[in-house]
Amino acid sequence: MAGIREALDEIGAQLAAVFAVDTPQRLDDEELLLVAGAYEAFGREVDAHRAALAGEVAERSRVELGGERLSARKGCRSPVELLERVTQVSGSEARRRVTVGAATRPRAGFTGEPLAPEHPHVAAALTAGGLGLDAAHTIIRELGRTRTVADPAHLDTAERALVEQATGTGDGAPVRASADELAVQARAWAGFLDQDGPEPDDERAMRRRGLRLGRARDGLIGLSGELLPEIAAKLQRLLDAHLSPRSGGGFLTDAERADLAVQAETRTTDQQRHDVLAAIIDTAARSGEHPSIGGAAPTVLVSVRDADLEAGRGAAHADGISLPVSLRAARHLICTGGIQIITLNDAGRITRLGSPERCFTPHQRRAITLRDGGCLIPGCTVPAAWCEIHHVTPDNRGGPTHTDNGVLLCWYHHRTIDTSGWGIRMHHGAPQIRPPTWLDPHGTWRTATTSPTRLANLLESERPELSWEDTA
Repeated sequence: MAGIREALDEIGAQLAAVFAVDTPQRLDDEELLLVAGAYEAFGREVDAHRAALAGEVAERSRVELGGERLSARKGCRSPVELLERVTQVSGSEARRRVTVGAATRPRAGFTGEPLAPEHPHVAAALTAGGLGLDAAHTIIRELGRTRTVADPAHLDTAERALVEQATGTGDGAPVRASADELAVQARAWAGFLDQDGPEPDDERAMRRRGLRLGRARDGLIGLSGELLPEIAAKLQRLLDAHLSPRSGGGFLTDAERADLAVQAETRTTDQQRHDVLAAIIDTAARSGEHPSIGGAAPTVLVSVRDADLEAGRGAAHADGISLPVSLRAARHLICTGGIQIITLNDAGRITRLGSPERCFTPHQRRAITLRDGGCLIPGCTVPAAWCEIHHVTPDNRGGPTHTDNGVLLCWYHHRTIDTSGWGIRMHHGAPQIRPPTWLDPHGTWRTATTSPTRLANLLESERPELSWEDTA
């Protein structure tokens, strides 16, 4: 035991000396990648021993040993907990090491004769340092699900093929597959080995499907759950179709337009997905195809004190959500969904109940859609059906709920119109757009629409020689 510790201490000292020679900042590009690969190779050697040790801990902590099992004698419920205590790794990492170690350790038969490991090809590659712990765990996990039904010869072929893919040693694998690429291949093999697997998986998926709204934290509500594959596919297609609406471009030079893709979109991919989901929810609520609540379409009730709204400080409150809503969000909702004034006296009695106001009718929406085509911000690809109607002149400044004062904006551009730098005005009942100064320092107002009929009219007015009468 003392000899092992001394050897490990010596290796640790040598490693510390090697690491101190060159910091990553002083390495050139080629050296950086070379050293990263070398350290990873060394890490695989260490991981192989970690897995072997974890497998032995699990073997000595078998349930059938009762009170004599190693984990129980050390006051732990399982080998995973024991490893957590000894190594301070997470529970998931300890379980992964136990899984790989147990599947790659030599076994013994009923009479004590030595047997090959459960996954001999993985064990050999792991010991040789050619396979990482994550790749080994992926192979063992995916193939392990089919072990009870798969033909042993086919299972051996699948394991060998996956190891060759991971190590780059097979004829069809000149390039080593990453752990993520290997997971895709392993699932394909699992599907081949267990032809009856999808049905039980589908039944289990039906039981586990669900969607949950979490607790309020840091001004946000957590969303979690599990979607059926076909539902996730439909959602993914919707997200793909509208994931990256771009802003601006029609008023730039070719060079500026080429650079627009990297400078105009400031949202992360996750933020864009959120905004698309917001548009999906709003579109569904407007469709009229969902059950009503209290005789009306599903409507979020947001309350805010008039004094707070006028002063620009305080918060609003949404029905069913404990987290306060910002005044900026409240103004957005008022602009989109209308407002109803309710007056209460000091005792809390309702003394005046106004009628709902500022709601564009379906007829007005159709007319605005025909005029604007889609989101008014140039370059935005969100279609009209997903857009909201924005009051160009707010109600508190005398703006009417009229087609001459309403324009189509997607959820994101509507939510940020007061801070994004985009300007919108109505000119003889038609909307015009002014880009932010970083896109157009001159602040030029330009007509904006994606409506095919209006674009045809604008083209004809600018180029009379292209009119239908001339070309007929």
